[in-house]
Amino acid sequence: MCFYLVCQGLGADDFLDRVEKVLKATPLIDGHNDIPWQFRRRVNNDLGQLDLSTDLSLLKNPTQTDIPRLRHGLLGGQFWSVYVPINEYGGTPEHVQQVIEQIDVVYRMTSMYADTFEMAYTAEDIERIHSKGKIASLIGIEGGHAINDSLAVLRRLYQLGARYMTLTHSKSVRWADSATDMVRHEGLSEFGERVIREMNRLGMMVDLSHVSVATMSDALAITKAPVIFSHSSVYQVVPHVRNVPDDILNLVAQNKGVVMVTFFPSYVSEETWMYGVNLERERARLVEQFPAGEVSRMLERWRSENPAPRPTLYQVADHIDHIKTIVGVDYIGIGGDYDGMPAGPIGLDDVSTYPKLFAELLKRGYSEKDLAKIAGKNILRVMRAVEKKAKELSNGPS
Repeated sequence: MCFYLVCQGLGADDFLDRVEKVLKATPLIDGHNDIPWQFRRRVNNDLGQLDLSTDLSLLKNPTQTDIPRLRHGLLGGQFWSVYVPINEYGGTPEHVQQVIEQIDVVYRMTSMYADTFEMAYTAEDIERIHSKGKIASLIGIEGGHAINDSLAVLRRLYQLGARYMTLTHSKSVRWADSATDMVRHEGLSEFGERVIREMNRLGMMVDLSHVSVATMSDALAITKAPVIFSHSSVYQVVPHVRNVPDDILNLVAQNKGVVMVTFFPSYVSEETWMYGVNLERERARLVEQFPAGEVSRMLERWRSENPAPRPTLYQVADHIDHIKTIVGVDYIGIGGDYDGMPAGPIGLDDVSTYPKLFAELLKRGYSEKDLAKIAGKNILRVMRAVEKKAKELSNGPS
């Protein structure tokens, strides 16, 4: 018996050449990138102060995204996250304004770099834009607090270009439970069910990243269109509440949806996740014993003495392997979460590195047809199904 790589007499360049061939024919579509939030956090949405056309890895505090690295990474389409923070249960009118401001960032960014980006709203748009050598730019709302319990706001955000909405973020909303908050509704409330139906009618994809397992189950039972997880990994590989358990994977396959595997370190590696747990325990201990002014200094000392472990590209591939084993390759996508996470896995440090992951999948025996599905064909299929269902339901609000 011999290893596939040795048996075939292939080196790394051979695999990367095959990946490039696949990604020229099929757009690589990433489900989640937070560079719009970096514009808000770093420069108060002044796009002129953070030039995406330059190598931003050279900054003292580097981003994980810029145009040179996007090109090197062979990206064909990107769902830009229009995230705004939520610090407590619910949603406010301020969140509505903030998400509109972030949508404006995406449009201005796309216009400023029109030689690279073009706005997309449909699966057909993505394929057309990719065929021109540009990166299709799409909008995904991260967190249902952005609609502040209003279907009218939901409809207008769709009109502004949003093509998915993550039902919750880190806190629950008044109609859906988050994976990282206390149980309030046992899943979706009655209004939450109305949100799902209206998203189906509009043609906005239901994104189940960040939600509780009960919310996942409720949404999958109610939706008339395929769902997505825009940036989640696998619970059976790393038992983090943000990941997707096998029973939900099976429901996603029945729904013909897609899980876009994320690179977020604590969702990829159990060791990295437990480091974060221990860090929070240390923070709580220090808060109880020392004045507030000393806690930050002492916590920084703890960090320097206990460096955070980083996962690897190979562990991300393990999550992809698991989904393939449980339900098949037709339900896998990619949702990196670049610029919304700390240092990425080793080998997947920034948006230039996608080809390395696909090369690893080839080494593991995936076919080029498999790669095309994972890269873009699966999410394009979901988008087309969502668009088709919206046409069928277009005779008025539910």
